[in-house]
Amino acid sequence: MTSRDDRINYLDYAATTPVRTEVLEKMLPYFSEKFGNPSSLYSLAGEARFGIDEAREQIASVLGSRPKEIVFTGGGSESNNLAIKGSAMLRASRSGHIITTAVEHHAVLHPIEQLEKLGYEATYVGVDSHGQVDPDDIADAVRPDTFLASVMLVNNETGTIQDVAAIVQKIHTAAERFGINILIHTDAVQGAGKLSLDVDTLGVDLLSLSAHKIYAPKGVGVLYVRRGVELEPLIAGGGQEQQRRSGTENVASIVGMGEALALAEAERASSRLRMSDLSTRLIEGIAERIPGSSFNGTRSSRVPEIMNFSFSGVEGEPILIGLDFKGIAASSGSACSSASLEPSHVLLAMGIAREQAVGSVRISFGRETTETDVDDVLQSLEDVLGQLASFPSAPD
Repeated sequence: MTSRDDRINYLDYAATTPVRTEVLEKMLPYFSEKFGNPSSLYSLAGEARFGIDEAREQIASVLGSRPKEIVFTGGGSESNNLAIKGSAMLRASRSGHIITTAVEHHAVLHPIEQLEKLGYEATYVGVDSHGQVDPDDIADAVRPDTFLASVMLVNNETGTIQDVAAIVQKIHTAAERFGINILIHTDAVQGAGKLSLDVDTLGVDLLSLSAHKIYAPKGVGVLYVRRGVELEPLIAGGGQEQQRRSGTENVASIVGMGEALALAEAERASSRLRMSDLSTRLIEGIAERIPGSSFNGTRSSRVPEIMNFSFSGVEGEPILIGLDFKGIAASSGSACSSASLEPSHVLLAMGIAREQAVGSVRISFGRETTETDVDDVLQSLEDVLGQLASFPSAPD
């Protein structure tokens, strides 16, 4: 059995999470006795189909939606791609205008960039120094040919919350002036288990989720598609998922995602105070103990689970390596680009200097995080940064 001294102090829950015991237990029968293809007609298939239907109802309950508005995908990135490309490719003109922000996940930015190469146009609205976008700036970007706006709910690098409901209202008002309809999508991957995902309160037409951020398996996600919204499928085939996403469903993982989201929502309120206390302990501890440190983001409109710090004169990579030697797992910026030495596009968009941005470290909490873990990373950061400072600078 691994002792506490031997275990990894995992502080990268925004990158991925372990599968919960309750989730795994619910999944296991679908690998063995309930292994049928849910599209078949016999009773074994019916058991698999029931598992998917139950998961669809669990997720719809959390979102306040209809079960038929839930589409299972291969992950958050696919959900974002389906929302963006699926709405664009239905346009007869194969052209039009998309609004997004400069701090979106690459799973939103890159599909839009691909569409730009095909002749679509896009506006990337900037943010303030806290990483928040002004709803009026989004509304000001609306044009007569705007058909889609995509604004994330929670930033994956800083934890900053965007006021999606206010943005939706501003977009609708602007759209009315032009007599047009604009679909609104939100990447809510980092919001699950942290904020309400009620789609009517948010006002969105499309919403993306990913299972592996909420203690369910990798390789499965959800796209909420409001009734009446049409999308061109990215994957053609047997017509599964209401003709929106073909391919035999990943039954066990879908079952796991449904259970995980239901559990996360049930525990959301009770975990908020504990996460806030831990977050305050870390932020204030770093400010007090590490000169030259800075907190990137806002202390008010944010989820407490995700924090981003910069350390003057030091790149993020050696800090992370030093922490890893001490048994602490953290990350630098987005997990999907953590191997890159390029500074975070999110931090640059916030106006943070390049030399500060390359020294950023993201620390994110989860269900297993304790005060001892926070104290551990505080001491370890102090040690690592002290060691790095003792090395002479390389000559120019």
